[in-house]
Amino acid sequence: MARRFIWETPEEINKELAGRFREIRRRRKISQQEISDKSGVSYGSIKRFESTGNISLASLTKLAIALGLENEIKSLFTEVPYLNIEEVIRGNK
Repeated sequence: MARRFIWETPEEINKELAGRFREIRRRRKISQQEISDKSGVSYGSIKRFESTGNISLASLTKLAIALGLENEIKSLFTEVPYLNIEEVIRGNK
């Protein structure tokens, strides 16, 4: 299998995701404490997520639901293109 080059680290991707979350939260004028209360995710976890990008998948899902973005989470990995014909054949078995 051909090796793909990844130009961003997992940490960079996580920080970018956290930045998008923060911007949506701010755009909707919701404080970190308010989203904490609404989602059940601790205030400290939200602060850490927005500054480092680190959060559990369960907490990220809760935050997405609290912002009305559950479809964003549910749609992850739904439209992944096949890499080659062998993958197509294996996927149809």
